[in-house]
Amino acid sequence: MNAMTNLTTKQHAGGTVTTASERELTLTRVYDAPPEKLYRAWTDPELLKQFLAPHPWKITRTAMDVRPGGSSMFVMEGPDGAEIPCPGIYLELVPNEKIVTTDAYTAAWEPSQNPFMTTVLTFERLEGNKTRYTARCLHWNAETREQHEAMGFHEGWAQVAEQLAELVKKI
Repeated sequence: MNAMTNLTTKQHAGGTVTTASERELTLTRVYDAPPEKLYRAWTDPELLKQFLAPHPWKITRTAMDVRPGGSSMFVMEGPDGAEIPCPGIYLELVPNEKIVTTDAYTAAWEPSQNPFMTTVLTFERLEGNKTRYTARCLHWNAETREQHEAMGFHEGWAQVAEQLAELVKKI
């Protein structure tokens, strides 16, 4: 039974952002690009730096061991110079179809002190060389989902999706 009473869907230039359940936030968008380009953007550290942080934030450092069980780290820097490290582990990789990561663990399967979410990215091939991209953020509880929304999930992930659209036009 879903106890959530305020299911929301918002349209942004970056895509459709949904509060899908009391623990899930989802962004869906159709890109005018094949899945290979989107998957590459998410798995190439230099490309990731170009789209993942909503402006005026930026990704300043990345370290990615792109394989199941491999560690992932990127550091977001705010306009005031404050840094937010974002460590995690790749749980599942299906080339050009799916990426699953979590921050429940850090390098070498060390449990995180403050797990926040598991992210499931899917890239569904559509006719006309298009891709339906879905980003599902599965939070540990309703409180962390609410915290993510308060941090600007809807606007931030929509902006990132728009930046990704611009990037895949160039690669």
